Amino acid sequence: MSRSCLLFAVASVLAFLTPSASAQQAAKIPAVGVLVTHAAADDPVFGNLRAGLRDYGYEESRNLRLEILTAAGQLDRLPGLAQELVLRKVDVILCPNEASTRAALKATHAIPIVMLGFAYDPVAVGLVESLNRPGGNVTGLYSSTFELEGKRLEILKEALPGVSRVAVLWEDPFGRSALGDLQRAGRSLSVQLELVGVRKAQELESAFKTARAKRAGAILLVWSPTFYVHRAEVAALALRTRMPTVAAFAVENGALISYGADNAETFKRAAYYVDRLLKGAKPGELPVEQMSKLKLSVNLRTAKTLGITIPESILQRADEVIR
Repeated sequence: MSRSCLLFAVASVLAFLTPSASAQQAAKIPAVGVLVTHAAADDPVFGNLRAGLRDYGYEESRNLRLEILTAAGQLDRLPGLAQELVLRKVDVILCPNEASTRAALKATHAIPIVMLGFAYDPVAVGLVESLNRPGGNVTGLYSSTFELEGKRLEILKEALPGVSRVAVLWEDPFGRSALGDLQRAGRSLSVQLELVGVRKAQELESAFKTARAKRAGAILLVWSPTFYVHRAEVAALALRTRMPTVAAFAVENGALISYGADNAETFKRAAYYVDRLLKGAKPGELPVEQMSKLKLSVNLRTAKTLGITIPESILQRADEVIR
């Protein structure tokens, strides 16, 4: 065989064995994992995440892979799902609440973790060393959701000044930390609270019936992923039982009032952390942000159905009024 033929043959074999440039590029597409406790993988909230990622130039299947794994309410599955994301070699893990954040942290101290809907001060509970310098592999956003429960009770009392008894629906373990603040707020407002625990979605209807049986004049929903996922059912039950309901969400579905962090903005802001981390920022040096944008929404259609007149003082402060 001539030298030129031999060189051609070797080059042909090497070309066959060496991955193409496009294949190498595809292999380098970064992956972002999302560890979810309750919501379905197609929940609309993840559309906000994708919109935020597009703002930073990321498109699924083109230059980013999004891996959404959900426990669908079965929290005992979280450790396995967190480990699955580690095995898939994702570059960042997004965690919408405390349960998923802690599960991800147990699975890895190497992959950056971005908390999104953390309801407490993450320094106080030991997840990060400080807000400015988290120190480990956890950073992200927190909203102090449970600190807002007392404020929701204040708004409820302002909207319904004649109400003296309020049923508080809460889910263990997510809402337990809010109960102390709520009890103190109830005493200061001269409102008697009736605590009604909900362990699973199937107990929602009986919880509303219990609230009615306890002669509550309104319901306050302590934040919980179960209540979020089943927000349409919650709102329907509120209308069916004619119970004015105040929550962190669900006003668009029929709750009377919602007040809390803007969920859509939270997931959009998560894209900032994804972008910084994929570009080499260290999570321990990326400051944790508190979501300062709070949204007050009022559903006047629900108010009309229930025969309630919302005070102008609330309507003037509302960021959204559904008519």
